[in-house]
Amino acid sequence: MIEIKQKEECCGCNACGDICPKNAISFRLDNEGIWYPQVDSDKCVNCKLCNRVCPIETECKSRKSNRFDPKCYAAEHKSIETIFNSTTAGMFSALAEGMYSQKGYVGGAIHNEDFSASHFISNNRNDLKKLRRSKDLQSNAEGFYKKVKDLLENNEKVLVCGAPCQIAALLNYIGKDYENLITVDLICAGVNSPKVWRKYLDYIEEKNGSKIVWTENKSKEYGWDKLTQKFIFENGEEYFDTDKTSLFIHGYIVSHLYCRPSCYECKFKGFPRIADITIGDFWGITNYTSKHNSNMGTNLVMINSSKGQEYFDKIKKRVNIEETPLEWALSGNPALTTSISKLSDKRTEFFYDLDNIAFDELIRKYEPFQQSRVRNILKEVKSILKLCKYIMKITRLQPNALYQTVKYSGIKNLFHRKGIICGTNCHINVANSATLNIDGLLTIGCKEKFPKSKLETRVFIGENAKLNVCGDFKVDADCEIIVFNDAELTIHGSKLSISDANTGLRIICGEKIEIQSDVGIGRNVVIRDTNGEHYMSTVGYRTTRPIIIGEKAWLCEACTIMPGVKIGRGGIVGAHSMVTRSVPAHALVSGIPATVVQKDVLWKL
Repeated sequence: MIEIKQKEECCGCNACGDICPKNAISFRLDNEGIWYPQVDSDKCVNCKLCNRVCPIETECKSRKSNRFDPKCYAAEHKSIETIFNSTTAGMFSALAEGMYSQKGYVGGAIHNEDFSASHFISNNRNDLKKLRRSKDLQSNAEGFYKKVKDLLENNEKVLVCGAPCQIAALLNYIGKDYENLITVDLICAGVNSPKVWRKYLDYIEEKNGSKIVWTENKSKEYGWDKLTQKFIFENGEEYFDTDKTSLFIHGYIVSHLYCRPSCYECKFKGFPRIADITIGDFWGITNYTSKHNSNMGTNLVMINSSKGQEYFDKIKKRVNIEETPLEWALSGNPALTTSISKLSDKRTEFFYDLDNIAFDELIRKYEPFQQSRVRNILKEVKSILKLCKYIMKITRLQPNALYQTVKYSGIKNLFHRKGIICGTNCHINVANSATLNIDGLLTIGCKEKFPKSKLETRVFIGENAKLNVCGDFKVDADCEIIVFNDAELTIHGSKLSISDANTGLRIICGEKIEIQSDVGIGRNVVIRDTNGEHYMSTVGYRTTRPIIIGEKAWLCEACTIMPGVKIGRGGIVGAHSMVTRSVPAHALVSGIPATVVQKDVLWKL
């Protein structure tokens, strides 16, 4: 009879529940929201099958047989679309596609409707979309091992991906090496409590005022290394949480607050690996080679068995690969050999508070890295010095540039990263009755690439006009921003870095223009909400009509945005296009006048 003497030993694989012939073992959630086996002693016949399949009590035989020093590769899928929609660089997709092409089955963790995780298997390649999403959760594998063994016994080809403990459990469960089975384990940094994850989702829903209908734990829209969580809500809105802002990621990666207890003493680290193939993020690859510095992700692939090598040789035509030394893999991926550290001794108190206080308060309460006053002061000094260096670089210490920077910002505001920084050959004319609301740094006339250029940048803010800047925004040289009397221009900077507009930008604001955050603006783009004082004898004609450019839109070179246009979130306007009507979210438009040429398009900033 399986018996859990210490929680730190049980990995929750569910193999014991699947093997029990009397259904005497069920899995129940403890107060931490983590599954543990419960044995009905009245049903148990003490057959010891549960002990045989337990990967903790019985070492996986495959770990000792048919193993060799792993061959390591840096890899990316040849399809940019696959890379974009994958957690890393599409290696799992390539492995799965190879199995689907043989009419085989692919198994792994998926998100359920409530965004909990469970193991799933099918031979439908349409299921790849949900299989390749990152979960970082303890998955429920109830019934999974039975399904896999039944398929293998029926001579079906099967590929299974999971955490090392789950792969060990599967191999113990099936009891022998099936030639028609390929196993893939993940470089695992620990799995989290589903209860904490649900608490975090509830917090995000409350914060955004709508129910989540889709979540993606590693969205590529801001790059691979940002570890961005993407949420889509019932109301159609989208929300992004990065590694710097996400309370869940912070508690997981930094503090290790709510991983499964067994993850702190993982029995499956090191070598030889359990699975035929190991995959994960190739962190640190850019320290050794520039071939993989795309910020779209690079996979680490480790071939651990002759069977794994044979399968990899069949599918490697789908990926771009570079063989690498094992040392490269080990240097950036400590999770290969080392368990996560238990940094807090207040776990019991944390899970008690989980049921009683708000999630944001909870994470901050147990933050172990409270910075000292001295460290905060040093950090502030470093930030000021960095800002001074930036101002010197942009103004080149030219008297007129420095004068305008101080005039429209003030020394105090600049030290708080608020104001206008003027490059050389900038001409700014702000009416006395105009209002400047600058909450961030607006850099205009930037000439970083051509510092000696004589190109001018012109800014005019008329009577009773408003210029609102939220966050940091940078405008290159040879640009013109005109806000006529009584008009209002609002520009939002990036949520993650500095948004910028390329050279030649023209913004002509006669009524109201709003440019939301993380908008990409190419060369010679024109945005105008007014036709000036020109009138037409046409029904419904207006001289000015407001423009809204949604978050993460992309305005390509020399496109023109005409009055009354609204560009939805993530919309893309092709080069030299003229937009006269609104653009749907995530749509690509092109032409004169611009029309939709593709829908459901995502792009990376």
